Amino acid sequence: MLNKEQTQELLGFLTLDTRVDVKGQATECVLGLTGSRDGRSFLGQSVDMLRALLALTKDPSRAVAKDCYYALVNLSADVTIHQALLRGVRLVPALLANLLDPEYDFSDQICSVLSNLSREEGTCVDVFRAIQDEGPGLAKIVDIFCTDSYNKKVELHYLGPLLSNLTQLPEARKFMLDKDRCVVQRLLPYTQYEDSSVRRGGVVGTLRNCCFDHSYHEWLLGSEVDILPFLLLPLAGPEELSEDEMEGLPVDLQYLPEDKQREKDPDIRKMLLEAINLLTATRNGRKMVKEKNAYVILREFHKWEKEPDVSAACEKLIEVLISDEPEAGMENLLEVEIPEEMQGKLKMQDEEEQQRIAKEKEELLKNRAGERERGCRARRESPEGLER
Repeated sequence: MLNKEQTQELLGFLTLDTRVDVKGQATECVLGLTGSRDGRSFLGQSVDMLRALLALTKDPSRAVAKDCYYALVNLSADVTIHQALLRGVRLVPALLANLLDPEYDFSDQICSVLSNLSREEGTCVDVFRAIQDEGPGLAKIVDIFCTDSYNKKVELHYLGPLLSNLTQLPEARKFMLDKDRCVVQRLLPYTQYEDSSVRRGGVVGTLRNCCFDHSYHEWLLGSEVDILPFLLLPLAGPEELSEDEMEGLPVDLQYLPEDKQREKDPDIRKMLLEAINLLTATRNGRKMVKEKNAYVILREFHKWEKEPDVSAACEKLIEVLISDEPEAGMENLLEVEIPEEMQGKLKMQDEEEQQRIAKEKEELLKNRAGERERGCRARRESPEGLER
């Protein structure tokens, strides 16, 4: 690692006035340092170095600016440096101004930085306040995200995880669930967005977080939003159902094509199940989910699902749907007070379940590795052609 004298020398090269070739070597050096934990820790202790990197994102040299942005992405992935970036450098307001520019080359890197900085709840608050008080506001971020080709030079997919992270916060969920803004309705089509699992997963995470607020469940499940088909469709496959089962489903889930594919990402599948599970927390929510015949889709999905943790999430949801209604006073599962002695038992059961899932995952990975090895061996042993 650099000593104090070398650090000062490097810092002297990280200025807009430095010769381009020298400045380029200096930013390459800093970018290299961000590739290791020790390097990130070293840079995170120097607010001057972080400020220099931010200043050089405005450098006329694209290569220099690019190095600085990638360095900031790497640094923002390290939780220990978040406070220095947010409060020492005040990074977010500066980045938001560039994000608004529909011609800006490095908006994807800005989205990655914002997503990284908002992962932890403590720093997520800082990011949200910067967006609301010093930036364009969450409404504009949603507009950018939902506008096709807002910036034709970049993808902006990582705004999805940013929205998901922000909705950890009650105040962000309140904005998303504002019935006059129609934000949720604008996000729903992205549950089927094929071009990016990052964008798709970000939206599903956002919707799941919004489902924590049970006072909105009837609105979400009702005709104004009708969220359930958008959560079930990625879980639905091409299986044939009886006429009675088919007619009980929402129209968008009926008579799906033979080549219908389920969501490929297991993490997204699990979040979809968690969102539906949250919607069944209240008596009316359970009634509305049951009336739309969700069980049929989940039954076929459970037969297909191979990932142990996703399968376990599906089993929990199915259990809620097929069980009798809770006794009076316990209808809202999110508000039930669990006695202390039961909390200990439930915690132990949860730990046992996690151990079981971990073991099943390990066995699944071994089986897949074995299948790949057998496939490779078969290809190596197969004849290349017949002799003539």
